[in-house]
Amino acid sequence: MCGITGIFAFNLVGKFNLVNLAAATKAIEKRGPDNQDIYHDEFVGLGHRRLSIIDTSAIAHQPMWDETKRYCIIFNGEIFNFQELKKELEQKGVTSFFSHSDTEVLLKLFILEKEKCLNKLNGFFAFCVYDKQEQSFFLARDRYGVKPLLYQFDEDKFLFASEMKSIIAYGIEKEIDYSSLHAYLQLNYIPAPRTIFKNVKKLLPGHYIKVSSRQATVSTYYSISIDNGQSTVDYSCAKEKFKQLLEASVQRRLISDVALGAFLSGGIDSSIVTGLAAKYKPDLHTFSIGFRDEKFFDETNYARLVAKHFKTEHTVFALTNDDLYTHVHSILDYLDEPFADSSAINVFILSKETRRHATVALSGDGADELFAGYNKHAAFLRAIHPSWKESLAISLAPIWKAFPQSRNNFFSNKARQFLRFAEGAKLTSKERYWHWAGFASQQKAYQLFSEKSKTNFASQEFNLFKDDLLKTIPNKETINDILLTDMNLVLPGDMLTKVDLMSMANGLEVRSPFLDFELVNFAFCLPDEYKINPTIRKRIVQDAFRDFLPEELYNRPKKGFEVPMLKWLRKEMKSLITDDLLSEKFVREQNVFDYAAIAQLKKQLFSSSPGDVHARIWALIVFQWWWKKYNS
Repeated sequence: MCGITGIFAFNLVGKFNLVNLAAATKAIEKRGPDNQDIYHDEFVGLGHRRLSIIDTSAIAHQPMWDETKRYCIIFNGEIFNFQELKKELEQKGVTSFFSHSDTEVLLKLFILEKEKCLNKLNGFFAFCVYDKQEQSFFLARDRYGVKPLLYQFDEDKFLFASEMKSIIAYGIEKEIDYSSLHAYLQLNYIPAPRTIFKNVKKLLPGHYIKVSSRQATVSTYYSISIDNGQSTVDYSCAKEKFKQLLEASVQRRLISDVALGAFLSGGIDSSIVTGLAAKYKPDLHTFSIGFRDEKFFDETNYARLVAKHFKTEHTVFALTNDDLYTHVHSILDYLDEPFADSSAINVFILSKETRRHATVALSGDGADELFAGYNKHAAFLRAIHPSWKESLAISLAPIWKAFPQSRNNFFSNKARQFLRFAEGAKLTSKERYWHWAGFASQQKAYQLFSEKSKTNFASQEFNLFKDDLLKTIPNKETINDILLTDMNLVLPGDMLTKVDLMSMANGLEVRSPFLDFELVNFAFCLPDEYKINPTIRKRIVQDAFRDFLPEELYNRPKKGFEVPMLKWLRKEMKSLITDDLLSEKFVREQNVFDYAAIAQLKKQLFSSSPGDVHARIWALIVFQWWWKKYNS
């Protein structure tokens, strides 16, 4: 796990940017605290920050060259099947290995098979291979977007990096993409391939780029395909197959030359991963965070129960709201692109505390997107197969709207949920997905733009962007269609971005066994009813391990990894809202947003019916903080 950056200059103008290579590499130092090295020649520069996991010796440092000095690689990630690939290479006559690293195996496999090597890799990665003789770059990103890769391409140069802060360090022009900002104001993150800047893109998961002769060509090597339930595997056999695949995935992800542990929230997913890991690692150390002031979100009792069940060495980081809040500024400072999933605060703290004990942690990420674990999946099931109850809920929309909307108590939260369902159920398949995926409608997001921003916004361009994001949803959707869109949009755009940013900010590698490509391919061969029915979500996950987990984990409510954002915004952050980032003076001088629209949101925030406005206010705070840092 590391940070990578590089430049390919096409002319003397591009060559001037080479002087920034060291600064661009240093900008991502938190991703790799163990070593920094750079290489450059007349027109090419490569920078690497290393977090040593496999073969921690200096000989495995990067940039890494092959023996001929023709090929050079910089690599961020892990290849879990590198030992099998190494044996395969040896059988083909490649025997001169000088290290025990997966990096060297990847380099030599690429030299032998070029882009075809990507289909053999089991792991997560973003890497670049420089062919000095051919004068070319080859860059690739893993199948599901666990590892990030951003790039900028123009007539003078090609730049790439693990994080935007490294791209910015090259001195690029920072022109805001208003289609990206419009999407952000709805979703609270910016989906690939766009970024907040017009001239910087994210490489999509399962894609690679070839750069040569002043051309950059993007191609696909992997995409998920849906069987739509045509699989003949019966449910009993499917459960056994799922158990085998997940156990093999966990086992693969235990390889490490440094301390390895596991996140343990007390939920089903992380508990399964912990239990399987403990079978092969008896000294497994597990970690969870608890909330002393927010008992509703505290799951440490369940985490302790699981730890005791599997005999792990367990550490609980018990936090107060003050403990959480003290980290907010550090997180806002680390973000180099607007990203407003507030649960990133929890992930940051969990990663920071875990890093004191381990360098690698297993997690349960991906299970909800694969096997229908979210509230919205249950809502989709009801919308796809409506009964009289759903019809009644829709018809009562005016009543739900009249109730106070808030997450703060049971009844107002139910009214909020019923209204959200009623609004979405009446929409087309694509619009329903977009509505339930976000916090604001297109119209409400647009209303936040100042007149100047509206002139920079092209609605047709945004609609094409949105249509492409929703292309996997047909007119009559299935649950698998929804899950596929989650895997392509929500997982890489929100969930994996959050985990990568917050863990790497603390020099911690996180591995997600549910995202093994063999398991993912299997999951999309299963019919909807294996995953969700009116009484259970993640059905096959829960049933397959029912005899493996403590009984107490079942029949308990699912809780999000949340923070008390509404309380903070009304109290600790109030001055930030009223006197600084969202003050009338700053907003009008900045001229990105319409202050009248922001004033309405502020009024709603302090009302008895805040709804989800706290998420929208938080998105604005994140953007304003980012704006001050990168555009002032």
